[in-house]
Amino acid sequence: MDIILITVGKTTTDYIQTGIDEYCKRLKRYIPFSIKHLPDIKNARKLTESQQKEEEGKLILAEVTSADNVILLDERGEMLTSRGFSDFIQKGMLGGKKRMVFIVGGPYGFSREVYARANTQLSFSRMTFSHEMIRLFFTEQVYRAMTILKGEPYHHD
Repeated sequence: MDIILITVGKTTTDYIQTGIDEYCKRLKRYIPFSIKHLPDIKNARKLTESQQKEEEGKLILAEVTSADNVILLDERGEMLTSRGFSDFIQKGMLGGKKRMVFIVGGPYGFSREVYARANTQLSFSRMTFSHEMIRLFFTEQVYRAMTILKGEPYHHD
């Protein structure tokens, strides 16, 4: 099974990108993992929030297949512990799907169509974080999940 993170826009903060790169490098030992950056919407300032979500939604939906397990990283999603997240990943690995696709949307969230396509939603916190920080937190948590599943000492209860 592959784990894919789809993001709207690129990470532009160097220290965050360095952290993401480090965890991506570590993940290669465990599971196929990749990040797909979708371009920011052009002339977004001229669009309403709803129009921007619709345009981003079209880009997002073009990247997923009907066979994918699609998980939105959304503030209204279910919150898990790190061990709970590792169980979630393990169930996904055993669920028969070839890809688990996690998605970080744009600044206004997701379109109705993206919500409708999603299999589930997860939240990292009730607090608000930048989309760049969520990318870093996500890659670290996938790495942590893999070490938990392998019984390695990275995670301590």
